[in-house]
Amino acid sequence: MHQFDVKNAFLQRNLEEEAYVNVPLGYTFTHQNNVICSLKKSLYANGDHTLFIKRGDPNKVTALIVYADDIIITGDDIQETKCLGQNLSREFDIKYLGRLKYFLGIEVAYSKGVFLSQHKYILDLLQKTGNWNFDQVEKSSYRWLIERLIYLNHTRPDITFAVNVLSQYTNDPRKIHLQTAYRLLKYLKTTTGQGILFKKGGNQSVESYTNANYAGSVIDHRSTSGYCTFVCGNLVTWRSKKKQVVAQSGAEAKFRALAQGIREDLWIRGLLDELRVNQSKHMKLFCDNKSAIAIARNPVQHDRTKHIEVDRHFIKEKVETRDVDLIYVGTSEHVAGIFTKGLTRPVFQRLVSKLGMENIHTQLEKGC
Repeated sequence: MHQFDVKNAFLQRNLEEEAYVNVPLGYTFTHQNNVICSLKKSLYANGDHTLFIKRGDPNKVTALIVYADDIIITGDDIQETKCLGQNLSREFDIKYLGRLKYFLGIEVAYSKGVFLSQHKYILDLLQKTGNWNFDQVEKSSYRWLIERLIYLNHTRPDITFAVNVLSQYTNDPRKIHLQTAYRLLKYLKTTTGQGILFKKGGNQSVESYTNANYAGSVIDHRSTSGYCTFVCGNLVTWRSKKKQVVAQSGAEAKFRALAQGIREDLWIRGLLDELRVNQSKHMKLFCDNKSAIAIARNPVQHDRTKHIEVDRHFIKEKVETRDVDLIYVGTSEHVAGIFTKGLTRPVFQRLVSKLGMENIHTQLEKGC
C-alpha cells in the first residue's frame, strides 16, 4: 500500500453544479451588504467517489482510494501501480509519502500481517480529558467525547456496544452516563495499543455472526442488534444498533438480525467480486437462536411471523439458493454477542480475542 498527498486538493476540481457560500470572515464589501459568494472550485471535493478499481490481466487488480487530499494506491499489479503514481504526478502537484503508515488518525503497522490501530489518537483523547470532572461534565463536552469515541470504532470493535449505548444520551446525559464514559476511558488507557490484525492464509470464505438482545433497553424495551463479518478469517465489518421498533419475541429480534447480516454478506460478496478475490460459493451465517433458524428454513407461514414476512421470504430465498448456509452456534461462542450486551470480563476478553484483536505495542515492549 502506497500513500500520496495532493497539495491544495481543494483548489483542483471544477464545480459542475451551482453552489454558494457565506463571505469568509475578515472580508468586507464597501458598497453592499447581505452578500454571498458563488463557488467556482470545489471545497475538498464533497460527494466525490472514494474507491476506484482497475482490472488488469491476468486477474490483477489495482485500487485507488481517495479522501480529500489523501490517496492510497494498492493492488497486486506492480506495474500498473507504478504507472498510476506517475500519471497522477503529471496531472497534479502530488507528493509520494512512501508505504502507508498513517491515514486519518489510523496507524498501519506490518507485523505478522497488517495491523490497524489508533494508538496516538487514544493518547491524545486521554490527554484532553485527563482533567475533566466526570461528576459534572457539560452536555457539549459529553457530546464532543462521544463523537471521538464513535470515530475510534474504526479499529476498536471491542467498545462498539458501549459507545452505541452512550451515544443514545447525548441530548440529556446523566451522572451514570458520565461515570460509564469515564470507565470506558479507563479501559482505553490500559489498551491503547489494541487494534485489528489482518493475516494471510485464512479460509476463502465469508462468515458472519448475527445477534440481538430481546427488549434490552430499560427505557423503551427496544432490542439492540449486532453483527460482524469475517473474510478469509479477518474481521472486516461490524455494527451495533438499537432497533427502531419493539420486537415481540427473542426469535423475532434475532430473525431481523439474520436479515441484516445477509444483506451485509451480499454487499461484501459484490465488493470481493469487483476486487477479483477468490471465495467459496456459500457464505456462512452463524446464529445462536434455533427458533430463528427454523423459521428461515420452514416455508409454512405462521401467525407469529406475519409481521416479518418480507424478511422471512428474503432469508428463505437466500437459504434455498445456497447463497447462505445458516449454522447454529452456542451462545458462549457467539462473537456477535459482544455487540449486543454487556459481558463478564472473562467472556468479554475471550470474544475480543476471537475477533482477531491484538496489542502489538504490548508485545513489542515485552520483546525489548
